[in-house]
Amino acid sequence: MKFYLISDNIDTLTGMRLVGIEGQVVHTRHDFLNLLKEKMQEKDIAIILVTTKLIELAPDVISEIKLKQPKPLITEIPDRHGESKIGEAIDGYVSEAIGVKL
Repeated sequence: MKFYLISDNIDTLTGMRLVGIEGQVVHTRHDFLNLLKEKMQEKDIAIILVTTKLIELAPDVISEIKLKQPKPLITEIPDRHGESKIGEAIDGYVSEAIGVKL
């Protein structure tokens, strides 16, 4: 099983390649969703890493996939620009799921 990166910038892709993770750079929602669909069909990919900026292009689709698809795991990663609100997103998911604001 392996990782795969879908990134919006070459810097993140270069860094991941240094540790052996292959990937591709895309910039549009259409290209992102097509590549994601393609990579989700590959049996040897267990985890797809996606930069925050791309997640923000299609949050509805990503949420649906995370709820309904057991594999591969789609994980949001911040890029070099920071500004990630992953912790807030997790709080929101938990609050919505259990009905208690954290």
